[in-house]
Amino acid sequence: MKLTNSTAEISVQSPIWRLSEDPVPYPEAVSWMESRVDDIRHQREKETIWLLEHPSLYTAGTSAKSADLVSSDFPVYQTGRGGQYTYHGPGQRVAYVMLDLKRRQKAPDLKRYIYMLEQWVIDSLAMFDIYGERRDGRVGIWVVDPKDGAEKKIAAIGVRVRHWISYHGVAINLNPDLSHFSGIVPCGIRQYGVTSLHDLGQTHITYQALDQALQENFYI
Repeated sequence: MKLTNSTAEISVQSPIWRLSEDPVPYPEAVSWMESRVDDIRHQREKETIWLLEHPSLYTAGTSAKSADLVSSDFPVYQTGRGGQYTYHGPGQRVAYVMLDLKRRQKAPDLKRYIYMLEQWVIDSLAMFDIYGERRDGRVGIWVVDPKDGAEKKIAAIGVRVRHWISYHGVAINLNPDLSHFSGIVPCGIRQYGVTSLHDLGQTHITYQALDQALQENFYI
């Protein structure tokens, strides 16, 4: 199903898919998610996946260490999601996932939910012949860069659950300015770098194609 321009809501069975083409300020996004989570909990609204982009900023998860903020060239936001520091900005597709885990799982299991988010990203990347992988002790999705053989992160994952309604989600690097990650130690991992779909040579991939892959592979 084709996503529409601007901010739109599209019912793809369940959940609803929401797309914002213009960059969404981070505080506005968090406020919207928190309201939606409450509405889902009380069955006033349907579960929702929101695809968007943020202006350049850093967020600090609940495990963030102050030493991992190298510079503050961009706004820094404290957030209730799990994880450490991450970067959001133009060229990165953020998918905020608001699901009722009690309804979707026989016994709500946060680790299983995160595993399924990871698999969603892995399966979506595979549609572009990019082999994403998990790594023990390292959050996110990793690839081997054929240019130098180094392992690099291509997608970050950070979630929060309230009354077993999930929010926050995943961020996939389509074509962000990778130098912007140098202001932090991404997810507290110093030994490895970051990459993007375009940096791996897949410069033909657009937001529209990535969004389509995310929709086609969603099965949580």
